Amino acid sequence: MASSETPVKFDLRVVHDKFSASLMQDDDVSMNEYIYAFKELYKFFSLLGTIFGFVGSDVKSKIEILEKLMKESSQPDSFSTFKAMVQHEQENGLLGKDDYVSGSRTLLRLHRGLDFIRLFLKKVGDLENKDNTSGVGQEAYNETLAQYHPWLIRKGVLVSLYALPTRENLLLKVSVSQDRENCDWDLILQSSSNVVENVCGSNKEEIQRTIDVLPKMLIVTEEVYNRTQAIYESNSLLDLP
Repeated sequence: MASSETPVKFDLRVVHDKFSASLMQDDDVSMNEYIYAFKELYKFFSLLGTIFGFVGSDVKSKIEILEKLMKESSQPDSFSTFKAMVQHEQENGLLGKDDYVSGSRTLLRLHRGLDFIRLFLKKVGDLENKDNTSGVGQEAYNETLAQYHPWLIRKGVLVSLYALPTRENLLLKVSVSQDRENCDWDLILQSSSNVVENVCGSNKEEIQRTIDVLPKMLIVTEEVYNRTQAIYESNSLLDLP
């Protein structure tokens, strides 16, 4: 996880590369590569602070649970892929065991969170630079995670999402290293094709890389999501409490 004592640098290319590497034969998904990609996504949530607190804290705890299962299990291969984990927990009656923290149940929560973030980023990619992202943030939440939250939490989340910035400022916030003290965070980006002329040194290249990799990242993320969805659906586990 990113430490609060060190600058946070989110790299969408890492998300793309790790999700791509997680795709295995037989429509399976590698747990280790998936977790690595989610650790990078956690940096994205952290950079936006309390706005995405409703999903960021949950992502952090779920990653830690899955890592613990991988490291401490007497059968580590049983947690190396999604299919292996689901099969292991079903065959050993672990899904309903009171004193056991289920990896399948934990992964399902991350899976739902991925649905939200991929839809949000897809909608952000369709916006113009000057457009505010709060509306698409609320839309993405209502279409995904809202169905799993009680009314009071839904209301709080929708209010917090009002604080999301414009597309241009969102890209600046998540694309530029946070250790550059002389950054002019109020500088307005010019366009999606020539995003910034001179912000904190080489920021133009950093932000443009984020824009360029976003469509590729969304494609591979959708494949990871669809594979996970199919695994859970085929095992009747999509409604795990």
